[in-house]
Amino acid sequence: MGFAEVFFSAVSWRAILSSLKVKISIIRSNLYTWYGIFLDIVIPAESITGELCRIYLVNREHSGTSGKTVASVVTQRILGMGINVVMLVLGIGFLFNTSNMRPEVFAIIVFFTVAVAALMIILMLVSLKESWSKRIIDGLIRIINYVTRNKWKQRLVTIKEETIKATKIFHDSMKEFGRNPKTLILPTLLLFLNFVSGLAVPYLVFLSLGNPVDWTIILITNSIVIAVKSIPVGIPFEVGLPEITMFSVYHGFGVTEAIAGTATILTRLITLWLRAVVGFSAQQWVELKMVFSQKNNLHSAKV
Repeated sequence: MGFAEVFFSAVSWRAILSSLKVKISIIRSNLYTWYGIFLDIVIPAESITGELCRIYLVNREHSGTSGKTVASVVTQRILGMGINVVMLVLGIGFLFNTSNMRPEVFAIIVFFTVAVAALMIILMLVSLKESWSKRIIDGLIRIINYVTRNKWKQRLVTIKEETIKATKIFHDSMKEFGRNPKTLILPTLLLFLNFVSGLAVPYLVFLSLGNPVDWTIILITNSIVIAVKSIPVGIPFEVGLPEITMFSVYHGFGVTEAIAGTATILTRLITLWLRAVVGFSAQQWVELKMVFSQKNNLHSAKV
């Protein structure tokens, strides 16, 4: 189910790209997604590292498509947040019938529901307001100029012009989704399947331990982990914090410490270490294939 979760995420992203007339194969979408997951794991601020990686890889394959690719990953992020908020709200509804849950766990769930919803709204507003994006770019350029004491001023002017062009394409793409929302039905369905696949992993782990737990517990725990990862706080969330979060929430719902700890470790073997190995393999394959392609092109040019 761990592989199915990544597969549904990859094909959902590919569907969004296809609606923007950027064509990549299913194999490449999966490779690029695994590549991004690997970078998410090894580089801090993982909530955006993998997305930047995918933008770079697609633009390297199809030059000049960075604006549309940014629109695709932002749209996927918004859709994913929307699904996560809905699941958290459903979880809160189920909790009213639960008597074995600590009040602090309930407070955490409400907090992350509000936080993700607020971040999703901000992201949507920035996506729709082109003037806001230009102000952000201007602000970043000013900061870099100040830090570098205008040493890169001319180079930054060029970068700014290229970024503004890509930003315009990005906003045009986002407006296109607004005019034709039907194109987002398939990606949303695939993201929902991605979410369900993610729930199946810990559920089957508890089942294998002979201690099945209610789907509500799995849903809420998984939603909280995704919620924290979706907030770009600039810290590495893949090692340490997910384990603490999962164990704490499981235990908060009345699962014994031994079962909660074992289930957390076994789940992370699939959702972290297995992904790290597969992601590293995908990264090596993509980069080696690029090197061989460049060598072949150079050899053909000489001939």
